[in-house]
Amino acid sequence: MKKLFFTGIFALATLFASSQIMVVTSYDGDQEETIDKLTANMGIGFSVNDNITIGFMKAGENDEGDDSYDLWARYNLDMMEGGYVSLQMPTSDGTDNMSIGLGMAVNVSGGLYLEPNYSMSVSEDDDGDREGTFNLGLSYRF
Repeated sequence: MKKLFFTGIFALATLFASSQIMVVTSYDGDQEETIDKLTANMGIGFSVNDNITIGFMKAGENDEGDDSYDLWARYNLDMMEGGYVSLQMPTSDGTDNMSIGLGMAVNVSGGLYLEPNYSMSVSEDDDGDREGTFNLGLSYRF
């Protein structure tokens, strides 16, 4: 049993040692003037390979007052240094509320990146419009 346990720990440790983990957040101007402007949309991602990153992030509160989370994926564009295409989807009613975006990761210092991006809903709202939003994000890559 000990061998199986240590083999599992060793496999997980080497998996995380060889991968890149990133912590992401975006500035939320709708929050009051507290640290919530940065932490309301905080998440974590795992690089599957050089071009694909997947993860989840906190997305505020749902109608019942519980925390809600979004799944997100990012594909790095080879033609643009630091450019990426992103997809974000809530865990409930995900296909109805998906958004797709385009962004740029600019290295500020070491593993810290400033990420301006623009995202737009995939489906139309009740008025037949698709509202897009400009976001300013931060990420740190380990």
